[in-house]
Amino acid sequence: MPPAVETRLLRQFTAVAEELNFHRAAERLHMAQPPLSQAIRKLEDTLGLSLFERSNRSVALTPAGAAFLGSARRVLAQLDEGIREAQAVASGKAGRLAIGFVGTAHDLLPTALRRFRAEYPGIEIILREATTGEQLAAITSGEADIGLMRHPGIIVAQLASECLLREPILAALPDDHPLAGQANILLAALAGDDFIGTPRQLGVGFHDQIIGLCRLAGFSPRIIQEARQMQTIASLVASGLGVALIPASLALMPRAGVAFRPIAVEAPPEMRHVELIAAWDATRGSPARNNFLAVLRQVARDM
Repeated sequence: MPPAVETRLLRQFTAVAEELNFHRAAERLHMAQPPLSQAIRKLEDTLGLSLFERSNRSVALTPAGAAFLGSARRVLAQLDEGIREAQAVASGKAGRLAIGFVGTAHDLLPTALRRFRAEYPGIEIILREATTGEQLAAITSGEADIGLMRHPGIIVAQLASECLLREPILAALPDDHPLAGQANILLAALAGDDFIGTPRQLGVGFHDQIIGLCRLAGFSPRIIQEARQMQTIASLVASGLGVALIPASLALMPRAGVAFRPIAVEAPPEMRHVELIAAWDATRGSPARNNFLAVLRQVARDM
């Protein structure tokens, strides 16, 4: 096994090797000359070889010293690079950030990503569109660092969350629906329609909120088809398969064949609106995630 050498000794050796003068090297290292001479002798004793040829007038590297200088420089450069990388990760300026998001986060997320990438170009970003339920599983397993989702509707012990945006719930109707021409739609007027919804196991909170809202309007929705993504639901509405209740952000991307209309229903504001939240595992630290969360907050405020 090769002898263990302190990095301090490597730095002192490199300074003497580059200056070829113990006095100048000591000044460069901000230390006295006698301790520096002792350190070099300690290094030579550890290695079992002479690194310098010394005389009263000059200092020169031995062939072994010249060979060792190249290795010492490489080791120190690698160590310095490792320190810089570790400091960058610790400050959230480098590393990897896995982000999950629901499809209706398309208005907030692109702006946040542009700002984040401009400020933290050293972060590798991994994006995955997923339902709320899928994001919860990814966050708790450590596969995702943060998720943009709807309220999960269940309690997850280690989950921390923060509301970013609140938006109204709209009705999505086929554009030839009898009520599509109205500016506002009484939710109760849709009691006889077929509904398209999301599977409860993939988003308990939003699913139960839609059911509860319809019940406040006096009926239970007849859900004949379920789809995982809101964009798919809008496509099914456009095909005339049924109607749906969706977050207003989906209407920011007009879709042929679909009319988006505000709904009128006697319900508390929290029932008539849906929140987009950021969620993460509070038991896992992540400087990069914290920096991204700060950007999300700023973008949400601007919006």
